[in-house]
Amino acid sequence: MEQPNNTLLCDYYELTMGNGYFETGLKDRITYFDVFFRQVPDHGGFAIAAGLEQIIEYIKNLHFSEADIQFLREKRLFSEDFLKYLSAFRFSGDIWAVPEGTPIFPGEPILTVRAPAIEAQLIETFVLLSLNHQSLIATKANRIVRAANGRVVLEFGSRRAQGADGAVLGARAAYIAGCAGTACTLTDQLYGVPAGGTMAHSWIQMFDDEYTAFKTYCELYPENVTLLVDTYNVLKSGIPNAIRAFREVLVPKGIHNCAIRLDSGDITYLSKKARKMLDEAGFPQCRIVASNSLDELIIRDILVQGAQVDLFGVGERLITSKSDPVFGGVYKLAAIEDENGTIIPKIKLSENVTKITNPHFKKVYRLYEKETGKAFADQICVHDEVIDDSKPIELFDPDFTWKRKTFTDYTAKELLLPVFLGGKCVYECPSTDEIKAYCAEQLDLLWDEVKRFENPHNYYVDLSQKLWDIKHQLLSEKK
Repeated sequence: MEQPNNTLLCDYYELTMGNGYFETGLKDRITYFDVFFRQVPDHGGFAIAAGLEQIIEYIKNLHFSEADIQFLREKRLFSEDFLKYLSAFRFSGDIWAVPEGTPIFPGEPILTVRAPAIEAQLIETFVLLSLNHQSLIATKANRIVRAANGRVVLEFGSRRAQGADGAVLGARAAYIAGCAGTACTLTDQLYGVPAGGTMAHSWIQMFDDEYTAFKTYCELYPENVTLLVDTYNVLKSGIPNAIRAFREVLVPKGIHNCAIRLDSGDITYLSKKARKMLDEAGFPQCRIVASNSLDELIIRDILVQGAQVDLFGVGERLITSKSDPVFGGVYKLAAIEDENGTIIPKIKLSENVTKITNPHFKKVYRLYEKETGKAFADQICVHDEVIDDSKPIELFDPDFTWKRKTFTDYTAKELLLPVFLGGKCVYECPSTDEIKAYCAEQLDLLWDEVKRFENPHNYYVDLSQKLWDIKHQLLSEKK
């Protein structure tokens, strides 16, 4: 598939800064930028990384066309030498990132760029929009999937998404995080996410009566029937007409796989009544699908109330992450190299403590208990540090930052993998199904306490002693 040229999908200041770096002799200065986020959406215990595949496609195709150069020339702001430089522009740097589907936590780098200043600056906007959007939707989708407690969840939100990419890539992210499929056909074609659907109320309204609409649909799609039963009256006509159509069309064919969908009203009450009516009519295998402005909290509540729902179709509140619609990932300078290649750490200060950055070129280790295999902490280290998991490790308690806790009998694994080295892609993107399976495996390695919707356990994310000393020194110098 031909990829679009999104090179100008950048904030304008990336170009003005690039021109400034070029004119002041800083264009080749090697820089290190980190992507990280500060708060989990919906006050959850973790987020899920997604969007790396689209960043890789973008970097591979990064170039300025003749039309792009002419557009910039007409701004009368950029030097001709800079425009000539852009005309031959290609990314030549290095990128490390956590694989898609990885559970991630605030403050830790999820992607690091090492590149000449102009290159690193130019890609900021696209890198952030890709990771911010898909990580947001993946995180929200997984909350909904967990609330469904083993029941199937389908993504139904295309028509309420913010634009075409919001629909297509949002459905991809939702699938990675645990949804079983999508209503978006294009996401199926592009990424292999299973697409499916039922019918609209308009189908039923097109016929003279509800029964004829149901009967006709059963005749057309006998192997894949889900009838929408709330166009007129769920209990008086919808379910009785569905039962009649099933009995007269499907049963003679020996088909027992069928479903009804509830798209309005009190889902708990109606699903209980529907289950009783279907069972008494001899259709205990008929599944009940629920949709209509659902989210994880509504799903959790109606299941607690005894709703008889087998499958949830979730739309606008998933595809827009309506309850918390901004992921908040940022792209911050962490270090530069001098003329001799020495790495010089950089820090950003703020009166808001959460906005003070962690300096230097870094790596992240995830630590797992040997006994249970569960992840219990992440440690952010300087790039040249190696955790020896045969030795005890001390971490700050996230609830009591003045207190340290010692851990033994653990294994350590680096999270950030090389994606581009010297401008060449060295990472083979897994299939969407492989990412989905990896995500499920990694989530199983988190303690249930971290997965709580309210007041989740505070997962350890700590700095190594070496990195803390460097940060503390910079803080002292900048006072």
